[in-house]
Amino acid sequence: MKVTILTLFPEIFSYFDVSIIKRAREKGLIDINFVNPRDFTHDKHRSVDDMPYGGGRGMILKPEPFFDAVDKIKDDSLQDEGILPFVILLSPQGINFNQEVARFLAQKPHLAFITGRYEGFDERINSLADMEISVGDFVLTGGELPAMMICDAVFRMIPGVIQEESARDDSFYNGLLDYPQYTRPPVYRDMKVPDILLSGHHENIARWRRKESLRRTLLRRPDLLERVVLSNGDQKLLREILMESPSSDEKGQI
Repeated sequence: MKVTILTLFPEIFSYFDVSIIKRAREKGLIDINFVNPRDFTHDKHRSVDDMPYGGGRGMILKPEPFFDAVDKIKDDSLQDEGILPFVILLSPQGINFNQEVARFLAQKPHLAFITGRYEGFDERINSLADMEISVGDFVLTGGELPAMMICDAVFRMIPGVIQEESARDDSFYNGLLDYPQYTRPPVYRDMKVPDILLSGHHENIARWRRKESLRRTLLRRPDLLERVVLSNGDQKLLREILMESPSSDEKGQI
């Protein structure tokens, strides 16, 4: 996968130079490039922002550097790959990012992110995007952190970046929260690892993990259960959970 990030601060993205993503880049599984809108300005101050029409606080990112930069990204992509990049604008007004959106983006061969700063974008910049995405109902200083979050979630789905089994066990991958996990020692500060995980009985362990995944989702994110298709076996496990912990809260949530 190729990723191009349009940002005023490419130095922020040192996150991509460590750990799993670094190894994926070294293997050639991911190609990450950065484009600075300041390189597409035409004044001596390399200005990318200006005061808003109609007054108000803050500075607004100007359309010209962003349009010219995206035009260059698209032209280069057509020449090198024969395709246009899928352009994403990071914006509080965008759709909420989730695992389903990550799966959709993972199918794209080239993603281009437009990250903002200051008070926001000139509205005309929105027309450059194929999709606007928000990572939550809160405000950040810029779009760089959301771009990194989205890339991280998407990269995990690219074959070879991590083990496929690890990705399948992630929270939200199949619509549920992940089950509890443990490692050595078997007892720590009087807290014991569940006996079943030490039993070596793989079928029972798999059933326990699925049940605990359902239990955790029921207790912490019951809204997810309304969106996932549950098998007959899952329904049976949920009934067992309610019998084991017949609290009024859990009864009301299922």
